[in-house]
Amino acid sequence: MSERILTAQQTGHLRHFDNLSRQLPNDWSLMQARTHGQDGFNAYRYQLAYMAYALALTHVHRLPAAPGLFQPAIQRLIDKLLLPEAWMYWRDTGRGGGLLNPRMTDATDQDWDPVVRDNIMYSAYVQSMALLHDYLFDTDRYAEPGSLTFRFWTMHWGGDEKRFPYDRDSLNDHIYWQLVQNGYLGVACEPNCVFQICIQPAILGFRLHDLITGGKRAEETVAAYERAWADFGRLGENGHYNVMVLKDSKVLIGNDGPAAQMDGWCGSLMNMWNREFVHEHYPRQIADYLVHGPDGTLSVPPASPADMNGQEVARDSDGNFGWLAVWASEMGDERTRDGLLAHADRFMNPTRRDGGLYYPRNDTTTDPDGNLVAMGPMTGNVLLGYARLNVPDGLWKLYNRPLPRSRFTEPALTAVDRDVDVSRAEVVDGALHTRLRCTREVSGDGTVTISGIAGRGRWTVTVDGQPAARIDGTTVRPEPGPYADAVHVHHGQVILHCPDTPHTFTFGQDR
Repeated sequence: MSERILTAQQTGHLRHFDNLSRQLPNDWSLMQARTHGQDGFNAYRYQLAYMAYALALTHVHRLPAAPGLFQPAIQRLIDKLLLPEAWMYWRDTGRGGGLLNPRMTDATDQDWDPVVRDNIMYSAYVQSMALLHDYLFDTDRYAEPGSLTFRFWTMHWGGDEKRFPYDRDSLNDHIYWQLVQNGYLGVACEPNCVFQICIQPAILGFRLHDLITGGKRAEETVAAYERAWADFGRLGENGHYNVMVLKDSKVLIGNDGPAAQMDGWCGSLMNMWNREFVHEHYPRQIADYLVHGPDGTLSVPPASPADMNGQEVARDSDGNFGWLAVWASEMGDERTRDGLLAHADRFMNPTRRDGGLYYPRNDTTTDPDGNLVAMGPMTGNVLLGYARLNVPDGLWKLYNRPLPRSRFTEPALTAVDRDVDVSRAEVVDGALHTRLRCTREVSGDGTVTISGIAGRGRWTVTVDGQPAARIDGTTVRPEPGPYADAVHVHHGQVILHCPDTPHTFTFGQDR
């Protein structure tokens, strides 16, 4: 197997995800969008969820032997997703009475529980992120009763705390039965609006639950879901993915614009279970969106504001841009993905903060030369990093190729200090290969903990191919050289002190 080493840009995206996950509770720096509240496609829930998805895909496909890098970050993202700021919008949104549910004005009182009905645009991300965590790291952390609890209280309103306890299993069941009650067509986001996109994360959650428990709910759901949508059609007459069905009137809303975001988001997620269909239609669909720029760069047409009930509503052209990049990465269309990323690097102000790479928010649509420069936090914080870290059919492989149990007994990086960049971590023919460096851009002790080596026979440690130490049980015998003091054993774990420049450490068991 050839070495798979992350680029500086890829490790920069991972560090930015980690940095955002570490911000103090209710510190949403760099994550606020120009739309107020959590109504738009830059909402905190989407940023948190797709950071977790990107981390999961990177762990599975690129750094499989580094659970200690990914597990804490995904846990922190779930913690943030449970904060009231990420779900309190539902108290008002859930009442209906908007443009797409005008007849519901008097039908629904304020509902504080953000997952009890509808709101699949939030509940499915809580469900899938919790199941993703437990599946990837072979744990039952979110199977504990109340491990996914939504809480809110303020002294200004008084009364008892609003408290709604769930866990990965109860939430998975709850979403499933909502889907069944709706004839498998889907579960509404805001009342009455059943989006084709929004059930996809829940399907991922069903599949992950099946992989953990041995069930077949995802298989049943997909088959019934296909039958339910057969009456409406996946695609509109223009060949683009239909957006949603209005539940009360069964009116179909197509992607008439068409909007690249709707296709890119739906296509990249649906590829999990409907791969042949998605790949078949992708080339013609994406060709409708691409704008060719200088030196092979690619972008999308700027989105014009929408008129809604006499209000001018800005639309996210950066969302179109970001979701096309993700879609191209999932399709294995490297030319398109790389062209979009090249445009972002040239015109969208790539920025480093505490070692993390992101593209800062920019509310200006184009520069004086007409190049798209608009950037929102969903694309700048998350989607471009997701696209750069993903592999062809990344979600499809996660969905369809179960992780072998042997993965959890192999040597692995089980704790990684914040100041360590990991650009390689995989086991090849029984040997652990990891490429590490310690950065001064954030604080930390510069160490990595490696499990599965100490106490398991004799191992030789090399640095860039040169012997650095030998481990015999729990005894370390250093070899002469600059890395003689890099390896220690403490409480049955190997502790590795990382250098300031990238080096590859290999732990091979003596035969």
